[in-house]
Amino acid sequence: MDYFTLFGLPARYQIDTQALSLRFQDLQRQYHPDKFASGSQAEQLAAVSQSATINQAWQTLRHPLMRAEYLLSLHGFDIRSEQHTVRDTAFLMEQLELREELDEIEQAKDSQRLDAFMKRVSEMYNVRHQLMVEQLDSETWDAAADTVRKLRFLDKLRSSAEQLEEKLLDF
Repeated sequence: MDYFTLFGLPARYQIDTQALSLRFQDLQRQYHPDKFASGSQAEQLAAVSQSATINQAWQTLRHPLMRAEYLLSLHGFDIRSEQHTVRDTAFLMEQLELREELDEIEQAKDSQRLDAFMKRVSEMYNVRHQLMVEQLDSETWDAAADTVRKLRFLDKLRSSAEQLEEKLLDF
């Protein structure tokens, strides 16, 4: 059973996150291992396994990029474990330049420049995210997979910038 079905949701990117949370709570109550403490060892193991599946499904579906990757996996694109790389050389060059800029900001310990950098990266991420939503909605899986790969780069860059921000604030 796929994660969307487990939570009673349609298998699409845009989901009702409130319904997801409510269903998660219901499933957790229903399959919590403590409810099976007096059951047989097989029942206890099944409850632990089901609870782990429910937790993994919830974590996957509540995180937008993970949800997109999972949806793509249902259509034959295993983004998380694939060796396929982004072939867009302009995008890759842009990523290298952004990484270099982040390194320069770190060397200069320039928090104002970092703020501007983070805003720019967030805008880039948001534009690509909107494109991904449109591609997933229109079921253009190849294009959506390529956009998700690019979003993973931007997500890592954003995470690196946030780590640098924390580092600069510690001074």
